[in-house]
Amino acid sequence: MTTSTPSTTIDGTALRHAVQSHDVEALAALYADDATIEIVDAGNPPTTPLRLRGAAQIGARLRDVYERDMTHEVDLVAIGADALAYTVRCTYPDGGRVVCSAQAELVGGRITREVILQVWDA
Repeated sequence: MTTSTPSTTIDGTALRHAVQSHDVEALAALYADDATIEIVDAGNPPTTPLRLRGAAQIGARLRDVYERDMTHEVDLVAIGADALAYTVRCTYPDGGRVVCSAQAELVGGRITREVILQVWDA
């Protein structure tokens, strides 16, 4: 009889710390080199979502988001052997808010595919 151990290396505490401290390098390390992200929001509806492919595009997006003058707070985190889900609540200095919900597939403990739904105050 073979027993398998989940290969998840993503840690909820480490994810929360990386997001809330704007640690782009730690966040980028969560993704496989050939990972994809699909983002659905007001500007990118389900028929034409924003698609990011590979480390360069994902890293650029992470830098853009986490270099903004806003706070990021991880609200919910659920981690399984081959899946990750989390919610981030963001607040701009003027009080504007964003909520981001992400669901991801994990292979070898790294994100290979992620779908993000985000909404913000008008």
